[in-house]
Amino acid sequence: MTHTSVAAYAAPAPKAPLERITIPRRELGAHDVLIDIKFAGICHSDIHTVRAEWGDDGNFPIVPGHEIAGVVSATGSEVTRYAVGDRVGVGCFVDSCRTCDNCRAGLEQYCTGELGTVNTYNDTDRNGEPTYGGYATHVVVDENYVLRIPDALPLDAAAPLLCAGITLYSPLAHWGAGPGKKVAVVGLGGLGHMGVKIAHAMGAEVTVLSQSLRKKDDGMRFGADHYHATSDPATFEALAGTFDLIVNTVSANLDLNAYLGLLRTDGTLVQLGVPEKPLPIVPFALIGGRRSFAGSLIGGIAETQEMLDFCAEHGLTADIEVIAADRINEAYERVLASDVRYRFVIDTATI
Repeated sequence: MTHTSVAAYAAPAPKAPLERITIPRRELGAHDVLIDIKFAGICHSDIHTVRAEWGDDGNFPIVPGHEIAGVVSATGSEVTRYAVGDRVGVGCFVDSCRTCDNCRAGLEQYCTGELGTVNTYNDTDRNGEPTYGGYATHVVVDENYVLRIPDALPLDAAAPLLCAGITLYSPLAHWGAGPGKKVAVVGLGGLGHMGVKIAHAMGAEVTVLSQSLRKKDDGMRFGADHYHATSDPATFEALAGTFDLIVNTVSANLDLNAYLGLLRTDGTLVQLGVPEKPLPIVPFALIGGRRSFAGSLIGGIAETQEMLDFCAEHGLTADIEVIAADRINEAYERVLASDVRYRFVIDTATI
């Protein structure tokens, strides 16, 4: 297979600072599109991955980035979905087996085939080659795994929708957030702020549960109806048995049994954050109210496109801070210090 080289930012080893390198991109296949990346969001999972915090040493060097927004600059000979100049995005995966039950149902993120879901970075593609993410100038992706970004969405603020947006949209849609439903979003960060915006646009009554009231004004501006501090024990007493759905965006080891107590009968707590340590659940916290504890990943291609169209219709984008590529390492430290409102986005022209 022939390749072309492009500039990128990569972590050369676990916990090492990211640095500028060149990486190979495959030549266009018949169904491939070449994307001139304009913006790439920084996701907390990028940091977890390059710092080997999820129990996997990783396939270094790692070029992170699965919130990719750009423009098609070339297409393969049999591409029918996109043309040069189209505004497009790439999310958390770039391929799957395409034949298992989940893939046929549009749930490619849960692919059970031999190939499995091929992650946008730190994975191996069907050709046996490493995948490199969006902290780069260009990427080549099969047209079936590319999303169309509506004209109503600016590319920079749309980039985080490819992970943060769909990570919240999928569970909110699946568990029926809407009029008459009380939804709580735990954490008002890169994920949580999109959860508030989307749940509000769906018509739900939205409550933010955050450690403090420091971001209350932002939460209410995003569409929250209520905002409570979880550092205050009175919060758990006052809100006991309140919510139909709670989505937990926090990657810390919270006392989930306390949060389960905030659910109504038949309510569901959906875990989105991935802490380093296991989360203990007391069975009585579930069976006492026929409550459910569930997990959700991202969304399939069709649902991700649905999310982008929904966000365009309702005028929803991430609140972002655009940075130059040479500030990526600084941005990582600021993410860990919760010093971003609410998503860093790399201007890839600076790579």
